Amino acid sequence: MKKVGIIMGSDSDLGVVEKAIDTLKDLEIPFEVHIYSAHRTPIEARDFSVNARENGFGAIIAAAGKAAHLAGAIAANTTVPVIGIPVKSSTLDGLDALLSTVQMPGGIPVATVAIDGAQNAALLAAQIIAVSDAELAQKLDAQRKAAMETVLKKNQDISAKYNN
Repeated sequence: MKKVGIIMGSDSDLGVVEKAIDTLKDLEIPFEVHIYSAHRTPIEARDFSVNARENGFGAIIAAAGKAAHLAGAIAANTTVPVIGIPVKSSTLDGLDALLSTVQMPGGIPVATVAIDGAQNAALLAAQIIAVSDAELAQKLDAQRKAAMETVLKKNQDISAKYNN
């Protein structure tokens, strides 16, 4: 199975990124976690990106706040799918990171999830890998079915309590 790279621009992003880590663990998808900054460690970020496919990565999650150039810097150096997580900061509540992550120039795509949307980033990475992994696809289908059943059970409970 291909693995997922999780890159964060700073250790202050770990609180957000842990939701992606937990989701990948639950799905038994191998992953690596690194701290590389688009601005402070550009050579290391580039080296990771350039070698991602050869190192067995099927998707890369990049989390960064404020200027949030990390996902774009990673994507500029690889054709492995990159998923950006804009991280909420104290300055503009993550809007700056969202715009920096989502507004990529033509030819360098970055899939972008919601501000602090680490769980969805991990699920999107899993879906990308599941295109060529039937066992993982079955796990994702089972997870969706369980989520549906949870909502339907809650609907049944609330309907029984409030509907005549």
